[in-house]
Amino acid sequence: MSRVYKATGINLKSMPLGESDRLLTILTREFGLIRAVAPGSRKHNSKLGGRSASFVVNELLIAKGRSLDKITQAETLESYPGLSQDLAKLSASQYLAEIILCCALSEQPQEELFSLLNTHLGRLEKLPSTTSKNSYTVLAHLAHAVFHILALSGIAPQLQACCLTQQPLIPDFSAPQWRVGFSTTAGGTVSLSALARLQAEGRLSVRGRLQVSRSLYTAQEAPVSVAERNATPSQGGITTQTAESQGEIVPPLQTDGSEREMLTLNSQLSAIELALLQHLPKPQLPFVQENSFHMYFSDPSWRSVERILRQYTEYHFGRQIRSGALMDTYFA
Repeated sequence: MSRVYKATGINLKSMPLGESDRLLTILTREFGLIRAVAPGSRKHNSKLGGRSASFVVNELLIAKGRSLDKITQAETLESYPGLSQDLAKLSASQYLAEIILCCALSEQPQEELFSLLNTHLGRLEKLPSTTSKNSYTVLAHLAHAVFHILALSGIAPQLQACCLTQQPLIPDFSAPQWRVGFSTTAGGTVSLSALARLQAEGRLSVRGRLQVSRSLYTAQEAPVSVAERNATPSQGGITTQTAESQGEIVPPLQTDGSEREMLTLNSQLSAIELALLQHLPKPQLPFVQENSFHMYFSDPSWRSVERILRQYTEYHFGRQIRSGALMDTYFA
């Protein structure tokens, strides 16, 4: 007789199986990622039909099988119907599911990750319906969730200080041209003055990459991923070249055959972009009155922030986030 076990899980992914079944990928508190068959769930009157939908949290009774486990009973504890009623929210929740599938473990308890995902899905669902005035609110909460998942995985980027000098970075809103660098290979934010100094001293060789500041990305441009370009040092300065290809995963930090380390500068951040990034480690995004902090939740800089985090996440997990293309299309 098959062994039966209980688990509390949230459905992340499903695919048809046979004539009427579904194969679910589920994040569970007790056992991490599991794959289980929901028999007959594609039938019109199936009791498992609604319980096998995406982002439904169930108390499950599962029979251990030879190749695939089978759900024998499910009781819904929580669901997020509001996510499927708003394209931006649905794309953001699918985006989070992709990241969870990259970082969640199997056959190990995933209590913190399970709770974190539920918390952020609940916050996304409670957001007002997306309009042209508040569309960036979804991006703000998506970026917040992504950072927390990266932090729980132990790979969150360093945002409060320069990765090269460990000196604090404070956005300067009084200087419109103020910028700070971001490097996936260095692990986060980089002082451009420190980077130029190390380059001039011959201690670093710098490769330039696509700048993802909002000034370089318009509604007419197609979504572009990072592609490698060599930068030509000029008097210790930094030259950033624009990427032209799509879909490339950023390679790891390496040496260029000499004693100089090769560092990739992925983008340059404005003061507002850095400030938004520095708010992400907080448990909750701050409540800001309208017209405060550069219209915090409606600032289009969230678009750049999300793409920077996406680039960083793809680099560390070694795969593209396909739902990111949906976000690009929506906000284009």
